Amino acid sequence: MFFFSNNKPILKDLIPENYIDIHSHLLPNIDDGAQNFQDTVFLIERLKNMGMSEFITTPHIYETFWNNSTISIQEKEQETISNLRLQSIEIPLKAAAEYFIDDHFIELFKKGEILTLKDNYVLVEISYLKAPINIYNTIFDLQVAGYRPVLAHPERYSYYHKNFNEYLKLKDAGCLFQLNLLSTVGYYGEVVFEAGKKLLNNGLIDFVGSDVHHKKHVDWFDKKVLLKDLSPLKESISANGFFSQDFQK
Repeated sequence: MFFFSNNKPILKDLIPENYIDIHSHLLPNIDDGAQNFQDTVFLIERLKNMGMSEFITTPHIYETFWNNSTISIQEKEQETISNLRLQSIEIPLKAAAEYFIDDHFIELFKKGEILTLKDNYVLVEISYLKAPINIYNTIFDLQVAGYRPVLAHPERYSYYHKNFNEYLKLKDAGCLFQLNLLSTVGYYGEVVFEAGKKLLNNGLIDFVGSDVHHKKHVDWFDKKVLLKDLSPLKESISANGFFSQDFQK
């Protein structure tokens, strides 16, 4: 059962002014995030007002669902930045990608065609339905190719909830973990909240992200954080500072 208290902080109040968001879907009409430029402006303005100062937005690359490419994402990135400037909206914005781990992803990283968060850090996701086959071989090959995997929202993969050792194995294999901030306010349900709390309390979360797609997501930043111990969350939020970019052109 969720534990509620009037003393618990609002999520947006935990966001420092220099926060760098490394996971969002802000580019318009490219995946299941912002559907048009007006959505993009709305989401960015709301997130800026919370204190977010830089955005590494991460559209999906998932063959047969979101068949984006490095070129199509970069073109949309430049178009969006130009349109934001026309609206007098100056915000550091960079596009990377959220890669679904499949055969297509393997082909891409073996060819070096990867949009990274920064340096060699690449955001990846896996199926919500079942554990991927050969996940450890893929993680190994990805690192041999020179990349560091950052697994998006590990708390949301339900097949790991009753087998916590799999999280430890993924960490030992070289995966970094990125928690969705909305997991801490119960947006995805109690089970996901409990998994996120356990990952935080065991020191397994490296970074956090908003994973914002739409208005409902930003509205939930006005909810209270359900965690009793905020220290691991605050440390993970602070760790995002690593991804600060040099946006000077």
